[in-house]
Amino acid sequence: MSLVRDILQQRNSLFYVEEGDSVAAVVRRMAELSVGAIMVMGSGELRGVFSERDLMRRVVLEGRDPERTAVHQVMTTSVATIDDSATVEQAMEAMQTHGCRHLPGDARRGGRRVLIHARRDPS
Repeated sequence: MSLVRDILQQRNSLFYVEEGDSVAAVVRRMAELSVGAIMVMGSGELRGVFSERDLMRRVVLEGRDPERTAVHQVMTTSVATIDDSATVEQAMEAMQTHGCRHLPGDARRGGRRVLIHARRDPS
């Protein structure tokens, strides 16, 4: 049975942006990383998650300028996390329970959460 901790240990990089970054800068970073969502940090703490869905619903549909819109204005702030001792199956159940597609693992490297699980690819 795979644990979230096992997956986190396989990851070498922290994928996050700062809450004051522009949406345009965040989208460029997501494209560089080939990810559909990214953690948003502020003062070393998880503030939210920004996803492709947030981009479409809160930026494109609302006609916001991505160069002038800070990511904290359009990110998802109600974010469930999962402890790194949970199984991958428990992570999938948590995403279903919370109705979310991404779930930051609550393990720390250098004081920061380190991974987002995507429901379509839990590993």
